[in-house]
Amino acid sequence: MQKDFIESTGKEVSKSTVRRTLYEMGYHSRTALRKPLISEPNRKIRLSWARERRFWTINDWKKVVWSDESRFTLFQSDKKIHVWRLPKESHDVNCLVPTIKHGGGGVMMWGCFSWYGLGPLVRIDGRVDSERYVQEILGYHVIPFLEQFEEENGEYFFQQDNTPIHTSLRTRTFMEEVAITQLPWAGQSPDLNPIKHMWDELERRIRARTNSPKNLGELESLLQECWLQIQREVYQKLVESMNRRIDAVIKARGYPTRY
Repeated sequence: MQKDFIESTGKEVSKSTVRRTLYEMGYHSRTALRKPLISEPNRKIRLSWARERRFWTINDWKKVVWSDESRFTLFQSDKKIHVWRLPKESHDVNCLVPTIKHGGGGVMMWGCFSWYGLGPLVRIDGRVDSERYVQEILGYHVIPFLEQFEEENGEYFFQQDNTPIHTSLRTRTFMEEVAITQLPWAGQSPDLNPIKHMWDELERRIRARTNSPKNLGELESLLQECWLQIQREVYQKLVESMNRRIDAVIKARGYPTRY
């Protein structure tokens, strides 16, 4: 910036002056946000997906059953955690996130929800291939939930992302056989899936507990307990955010959004 300023104005200026001026304007060094890399083909798909649903109403979004997987760890989250503190309080016990070697292990959980309520929260152990996903998740948990949803609320759209086990031939064939109505999905689009914020809500709830879980069994039990305690207004507000998410993707021309 110093070099560009000198070349464009012909005036000498020191780096410290440039730095001080930036501070006075409100610029400070901060941790850069991490967002999924969006390829050019997926950027176009995201933009097209958003434009196709730009005029969906809340009644349309009420029909969607959102699903996803997330990993939760003992003592610490895989995500960076921020605290409000004074500079001298960096090692204050109340400003630390307890850790143990290797993170203490964790559990992978699959869950789903809709405007009308929470679906099952399922622990997934070990590697999950298409066959396990079809049998243990879709067959045992998703189908009963969707059947109840359809009986009580009418037609639905089941949402899942584009990970290989979701898009494999085995999974697609099974979903066609049992007539699961799927919502088309744009790749690299976690900002369009409100369940991502449900995971954040669940994470906050388990970290707010006074007694931290000491093993994976206790962690799973706590997750199940906190999941069922999430109030209706929390997930309904997330569903209501869909039109804002759509507008944000369109405004960003398919690139990542604040969501």
